[in-house]
Amino acid sequence: MRHPYPIREIARQAGLSTATVDRVLNERGNVTESTIREVQEAIKDLNRQRNQVRLGGRTFMIDIVMQTPERFSTAVRDALEAELPSLHPAHVRSRFHFRETCSSGELIATLDKIAKRGSQGVILKAPDEPEIAAAVGRLIAAGIPVVTLVTDLPHSARLAYVGIDNRAAGATAAYLLGQWLGNRPGKVLTTLSRGSFRGEEEREMGFRSAMRNAHPGRSLVEVTDSDGLDATQRDLVFEALKRDEDLVAVYSVGGGNLATLDAFDALGRECVAFIAHDLDHDNTRLLRERRLSAVLHHDLRQDMRRACQIIMRAHNALPDDGPALPSPIQVVTPFNMPPGTPPMPAVD
Repeated sequence: MRHPYPIREIARQAGLSTATVDRVLNERGNVTESTIREVQEAIKDLNRQRNQVRLGGRTFMIDIVMQTPERFSTAVRDALEAELPSLHPAHVRSRFHFRETCSSGELIATLDKIAKRGSQGVILKAPDEPEIAAAVGRLIAAGIPVVTLVTDLPHSARLAYVGIDNRAAGATAAYLLGQWLGNRPGKVLTTLSRGSFRGEEEREMGFRSAMRNAHPGRSLVEVTDSDGLDATQRDLVFEALKRDEDLVAVYSVGGGNLATLDAFDALGRECVAFIAHDLDHDNTRLLRERRLSAVLHHDLRQDMRRACQIIMRAHNALPDDGPALPSPIQVVTPFNMPPGTPPMPAVD
């Protein structure tokens, strides 16, 4: 029971004598299990109260920098704003820097501007490129902690990565598609928004490896560099379908799923199984309509809360609780939608 508190303070919190608390802390015996639990709970209460005092009245200005389609940036903004009450008594204010498409130079200019202006922390979703890693290093040198979200920059000085194990997610998608397709012939289309995002690359690698091991006869066809934008995605998928009549299923690594299904519909083609990522607005609707077979989801609210807490710990406002673990991967079907998922709009 490591702690920084005087025995008298613990005794007052627990409602016990100092002698009893001393026996518990020094394992002198002659105490009941219930008394030991009371002392443990008293220490936990004191820790919480100390953290509340430490956080009380503090304001953390956090910059969220993302290259991502609007549907995902909107989900991130909503998740952060929904989690703000859970971060009290600290006050978290946020500045959003969202771009659907941009050059690495534009992202770097944004990060360098933040380094010059100052911030309590940066939550970043960006391509894994050496120049961006260098910009992260300049933020760290300026005393600004950086947390990567959804896709990592492992060779940078970032403080932590928050998100799922992307290789495991890709392998999960391969397992599910293998179950749905069975012995049915046909190829699988994999769609990425851009290969420079490490998270997408790792998902694709996990998927390809698992498919090769479990279903070596199943061919994969890749479409990439759409930036997850519907207009670009539709054209790329449409051309892929025209070139190959054997495409029967989809693993969507990077989004643009409405556009992908539009391309199938335009050619009168059936998509037998379709695995996607994230319960954004589009995917929620498509899943309820049974146009997606399953969505690999992680709790974005939990991720945003953890990212903010990591930044607070970097400022010694919260105690260190060890390295961040990957977020759990949830396999969501039309029958196990998470609580709070918007219902399907009524149709007149």
